[in-house]
Formats: sequence, structure tokens, C-alpha cells
Amino acid sequence: MGKIISFLLRFIPRKYLQLFSHIPLKIYTFFLKGNNVECPVCDAKLTKFMPYGRLVSRPNALCPNCLALERHRLMALYLKQRTNFFTAQNLKVLHVAPEYCFIDRFEEMKNLEYITADIESPLAKVKMDIHQIPFEANTFDVAICNHVMEHVDDYHKAMSELYRVLKPNGWAIIQSPQDWTKAHTFEDPTITDPRERERVFWQNDHLRLFGRDYGRELEKAGFTVTEDDFVMKMSKELVKRYSLPSEEIVYFCEKK
Repeated sequence: MGKIISFLLRFIPRKYLQLFSHIPLKIYTFFLKGNNVECPVCDAKLTKFMPYGRLVSRPNALCPNCLALERHRLMALYLKQRTNFFTAQNLKVLHVAPEYCFIDRFEEMKNLEYITADIESPLAKVKMDIHQIPFEANTFDVAICNHVMEHVDDYHKAMSELYRVLKPNGWAIIQSPQDWTKAHTFEDPTITDPRERERVFWQNDHLRLFGRDYGRELEKAGFTVTEDDFVMKMSKELVKRYSLPSEEIVYFCEKK
């Protein structure tokens, strides 16, 4: 199954996967019912999660019920335990490149005015180039933007745009893949071959690979950044039960 998923991820356009992949995967939920793992996004309890990955298939990664991956499950827990996302009233939220596992759940939340936006995703309500966000300054209380900055032409501009549209005292979570062995972000526009990009940047549509300086790059846009090792403070039992990325830092970005 892992090899099949890897093949589909590499060769089927993302917009089609976003639209249709949940249909066959939902079937697997019935065969995986159990109580070994739990998804904090959809509350499904299963014997295991499904494998997932483009180059290397990660075991116990994908929830077949809602399509949440490790990072999405971490995000759900973080929003519940570390922010006012579920408790504050009248939060205006911009979700860039919205993930399937979150959209319906966030749209149903009565305390949110929830806006999804992306340049190509069929799941988003607003067609938007993150380099030129079509909203006035100081519009949103919250912005969520996961695994976008590695794709865009000018990530400095994209980060600055997110900062611009946040209200004073607003906050954002802006996550990107990172190579923790590298001190500095690496990008090379001369690398255009898809296979070489996949080798160097971990995916053929990535334009860079962020290093340990990612938080400082966010600060250059104006954010006050908390690099939260939230998952590292959790028990090993919970990390295993939720199948979380055990070394991921959450970048909590505030406009102060």
C-alpha cells in the first residue's frame, strides 16, 4: 500500500488528489477500526494509520478517515491546547492552502469567520496569490499557512503579506519542511530538473529547503516568533498514540 500511495503522490496532479483521494481511503477506515492510535482531528480510533510519503513511505502516517497526516494531528492538538482558536469569539481566520482534514470542521465552528484561499487548490473558496493577498491590512485575527513557503517564488514577500493582513495582536502558524542538519536555508534557482529538485529540496515542486534559521526568516517579516517545542514536552505514549512528528517545532508568529 505504501508504494501505491507514493506512486500516486508523485504522478497524479495535486488538485485531483485533493478532490478525490478521500473517497477510496474512507473505505479503509472500516478495516482499521481499533484502539491503538487516535486522530485528534476527527477523533477516529484505529488499529493503525496508513503509510504515506513521496520518496520514502512513512508507516503510521495518514488517517484514512479525514486524511490528516502527522503534522496536521500536531496542529490540531496545538490549536486546542496552546491557542484561543476554539474558545475566542468572532475570530476572523485566513487559511492558506487549506488541508482537507480541517476545512469542514473549521467551517462548522460558530466562533470563526473562516476564509480559505489558495492559488490553485479546488478546495479553497478564494483564488489568491500569496505574494499579493487580496485583503486590506489588519483584516484577520488568525492566519494558518502550512507547507507553502517552500513552493513560492519569493517567500520573504509571502511572509510579509501574511504579516500585513493580520490585525495588531493577531497570530499565525506558518510551518514549512526543515532540514535540522542545516544551519541556513538553501535555495538554488539553477536547479530546475525535477529529479534533482526532489533530491535536494525533498520534493520536485519545492524551490528551497529551510534550515534552522527558519524562525529568523519569519522574524524578518515583522513577526514576533515563538519556536514552540510543544510535541517534545508530551509523553512518549501520547506521541505514539497520535503518531506525531516527534521533533517538529511549531512556529507561533505574533503581530505585536
